[in-house]
Amino acid sequence: MKRLPKLLLCAAISLGGWAALPVPATHAAGGVSIVLDGYPLPFPVEPAMMSGTTMVPFRAISEALGINVQWNQAAKKITATITDNGVTKTVVLTLGKNTAAVNGTAVKLAVAPQNVRGTTMVPLKFFSEQFGAAVSWNQATKTVSITSPQKDLYTLGFYAQKAYSEVSLIPGFDAIAFGWSRIDRSGQFTTTSTDFWWPEAAGEVTPELIVQNADAGGTTPYLMVYSGDKELELTKNLEDLSLQQQTITSIVDLAVQKGFKGIGLDLEGLGLTGDKAAVQAQFNTFVRNLSVKSKAAGLKLTVIVHPLNGPYKGYDYKTLAQIADDLVVMAYAYEDESRPEPMNKVDEGIRLALKQVPKEKLILGISVYSEDETSVNAKIGLAKRYGLKGIAIWRLGLIGQPVWSEMGKSVELQ
Repeated sequence: MKRLPKLLLCAAISLGGWAALPVPATHAAGGVSIVLDGYPLPFPVEPAMMSGTTMVPFRAISEALGINVQWNQAAKKITATITDNGVTKTVVLTLGKNTAAVNGTAVKLAVAPQNVRGTTMVPLKFFSEQFGAAVSWNQATKTVSITSPQKDLYTLGFYAQKAYSEVSLIPGFDAIAFGWSRIDRSGQFTTTSTDFWWPEAAGEVTPELIVQNADAGGTTPYLMVYSGDKELELTKNLEDLSLQQQTITSIVDLAVQKGFKGIGLDLEGLGLTGDKAAVQAQFNTFVRNLSVKSKAAGLKLTVIVHPLNGPYKGYDYKTLAQIADDLVVMAYAYEDESRPEPMNKVDEGIRLALKQVPKEKLILGISVYSEDETSVNAKIGLAKRYGLKGIAIWRLGLIGQPVWSEMGKSVELQ
C-alpha cells in the first residue's frame, strides 16, 4: 500500500447505542470522497478529520468487502471475521485500546478505536493490511480509493458463434452457457436458426467435444436457449401451451442427449407493451414447467432476464427466483453499448433486483462488448460489494487478454 504523507487513513464502524469516549477535536474532512472499486461507497456519516487524520465508516467498508462485523456492548469490542479459501481471520478491536488482536496475536494500532457521534473509528491502514484491501490517495481530487482483494465468485461465461478464438478461456469459468439454440419466428425450438445455431464440426473439433471437455475440466456446460419477441415469436410460444410443452420437451431432450448439465433460458423482449402482469404470469408458467422437467432430468436451470430499470417489464423476479436455481440480470444496453455501461444504472439494477431475489441466487451480467480493461472490474466490484452469487460474461470471443488479465485481479478464475 502506498504510504500517505501526513495523512493516516482510518475507517469506522457504525454502532450506536453507547456513549462516546473523549476523543481529539474533529472537523469535516473538506470534501474527501471514498470510492470502492471505482464507485462511490455510501457512508452513514460524513468523513471527518481527527487530529489531522481522515476518518471514514468502517462498517460500510467491511460489509462491502464481505467481512462479518459484530459489536460486544458490554466489553466495547469489535470483532471482524472473514474466511477466504478455508482460512479464517479474526480481528478484535477494543474501544480506546491501541492494541488489536489478530487471530489472538497483539498488533499495535496507530490510533486507538474512538467514537464520534455513534461511530467507532479504527485505522484504515491497519484494516487494509489485515484484510487485503489496497488503498491509495489522490491529493488533487481528495479521493481515497479502495480496491477490494481478489475474491472467489461464481463465474458464468457465454459461448456463442464466433467464440472459438477464446475456447481456451473455458477452464477459467465455473460454468459456460453455449448459445446454440433458440425459439424461431414460428415459436418453434430450433438449432438451425440464422443467429443461434448448432455449430458445424471443425475437423476433429465438434461442438459435442467442446461440451465434453468443458465438463471434464470442471466447467459446468449449459445449453442456452435464446429468443427475442420482435416478431412475437416468444409470445406465440407462451400463449400456446401445447407448443410450449413441445418446446420444453425438445430443450430438455437435447440437453440430456448432448451431455449438458444445465439449461440457460435467455428469452428476451417481454413486457415492452401489453398487459405486463399477464405476460409475467405466462412466462412464470413456462419457467415452472421447464423447471419440473429439467429437475427430473437432473439439469440445473438458470434464467437470464432484463434489468428492472430497463424498458422490459415482463419478468417477475420474485417468482422466477423461487423456481430457478439462479437469475442472471443483464445489467447492460442502457445506453450506447460501444462504451462502458453507466455505473449508477448498473448499481440501481442490482439494488432493485435484491428487493426480490436473495443475493445468493443473483448473478450480475456484464457485457465485454461495452466494458474494457479500465471498467470491467468496477462492474465486478459491484457484484462483490452486494455479495452476489457471481458474474456472467457476455461473451467469449470478445473478452481479449487485457480484460481477462484485469478480471483475474478482482475475481479468482479457475
